[in-house]
Amino acid sequence: MAEVQAAAQPLVSIIVPSYNQGRFIRRTLESIFTQDYQPLQVIVVDGASTDETVDVLRSFDGTPGFEWVSEPDSGVVEAVNKGFACARGVIGGIQSSDDFYLPGAIGAGVAALQADTALAFVFGDIATVDADGVELARSHLAPYSLKGVLTMETWIPQPSTFFRMDLARTLGGWRNAHPYAADTDLWMRMALQHPALKIDRLMAQRSMHEAQRDTQGQKILRDYSGMVDSLLPQFASKGLSGAARAGKLLMANRYVPASNEIARTGRLWRAALSCPSILKRQPISALIPGGYQCRAAASRVARWVGLR
Repeated sequence: MAEVQAAAQPLVSIIVPSYNQGRFIRRTLESIFTQDYQPLQVIVVDGASTDETVDVLRSFDGTPGFEWVSEPDSGVVEAVNKGFACARGVIGGIQSSDDFYLPGAIGAGVAALQADTALAFVFGDIATVDADGVELARSHLAPYSLKGVLTMETWIPQPSTFFRMDLARTLGGWRNAHPYAADTDLWMRMALQHPALKIDRLMAQRSMHEAQRDTQGQKILRDYSGMVDSLLPQFASKGLSGAARAGKLLMANRYVPASNEIARTGRLWRAALSCPSILKRQPISALIPGGYQCRAAASRVARWVGLR
């Protein structure tokens, strides 16, 4: 009996928060159920969608491991936390209803977590696709470090992340205080307690389309900054307060419109004062007000001369 238990694979619970993504969610679920991994528990928590989502969910009724609910909720944080309450798995994943796993992703995540029981979570590279599934880009993420995440040298893509469910529950799941940075907030709180690992493998596809939360730049920046502020004592205890402050400024440069180049360059220099190592990743043009425009103009001139 002991040998059978040792050979058994752990149950993986995938939580899929959903609202009016009926045109994508079938592919999301198919990307889970066609994985070469068992056992799976797939929990869709739908916020009373008014499109074809519920019809799609009903079409999966009877699929082993599949369960779903469709009822009003306050948003994605409540949906994910409902999923945590229902999850029975040892290992978890949170997959958006418009993103997709690539073949072998779940097995790779489980294998990495089983190989090192100290790890809180693992993640891999992702491809970005448009609404029609056409690939636009692929990530080539740097090896994981908490400092690297804080300073935007790397990041933790939710679609390719697998984590220890007991730790997520112990930490309280997603926090309502930061709804537009709730996934990053959980990864940060996990990473402050345990190591993590980046897997060198393409594991998921992330959709880009007009209805995404990622288009809400000001809200993302607000919640990211609030999340960092709430965790600043913990970052400071690990010698990362400078990296945390720098990351807030770099995030502002990402999500604040770049109409004021002086302000943008100023934020970059302030970030460098907090964490000098970020200068190694910046082109000279980024450190000079108007440098981007000068570089773009020089490139246009070079192309024009070449054409002549």
